[in-house]
Amino acid sequence: MKTAILVDGGFYRRRAQKIFGDVSAQKRAIELANYCKRHLNSHGESNNELYRIFYYDCPPTAKRLFHPYLQKQVDLSKTDLFIWMNQFLDELKKKRKFAIRLGKLAEEQAHYTIRPDIVKKLCNGSLPFSGLTENDFCIEIEQKGVDMKIGLDIASMAYKKQVNQIILISGDSDFVPAAKLARREGIDFILDPLGAPIKPDLFEHIDGLRTCDKAYTTH
Repeated sequence: MKTAILVDGGFYRRRAQKIFGDVSAQKRAIELANYCKRHLNSHGESNNELYRIFYYDCPPTAKRLFHPYLQKQVDLSKTDLFIWMNQFLDELKKKRKFAIRLGKLAEEQAHYTIRPDIVKKLCNGSLPFSGLTENDFCIEIEQKGVDMKIGLDIASMAYKKQVNQIILISGDSDFVPAAKLARREGIDFILDPLGAPIKPDLFEHIDGLRTCDKAYTTH
């Protein structure tokens, strides 16, 4: 069975960081490649052939943003995240059978905001406003074009009969229209939410749910 594996990069990076912590860009790239390959031989399926691993993400922004706590402009191109992200994408580009699909960040709408968990503490009074620190702020920035690229690739592979199975590593429901199309074309569509909960009504649009590392499901 020829299998394509599609990875929602932003989702994967958040889940991997939460479960396995911060690691170097090289180690995270190896970690992702090894995890994807586990799908080919899991659940008793030993005859799967890898078509390609499609990785969807956005390159980091080099924009300068005003930080409300520091009261100054922050050059994002000098941050550790900017350097790490570029190294990570470079490492993936070197991997065999990896295809990198990049969207864009909505830089014009980017801004610093107080983290949701900190907002909750401010509202219930457990944290005074004077107790805020620099680490209580995060960058709010949206990806553009990533979901569209995922949908187009699913549709293209389905219509061209390039694969028999598609495994999507993602945690949202934006893929549903593309998944329905793929299944109508006879493709086995598997969702891997990396142990994250999914909406019950999503089950009617997929052929199976699979996560290949117990570390994700036990958290």
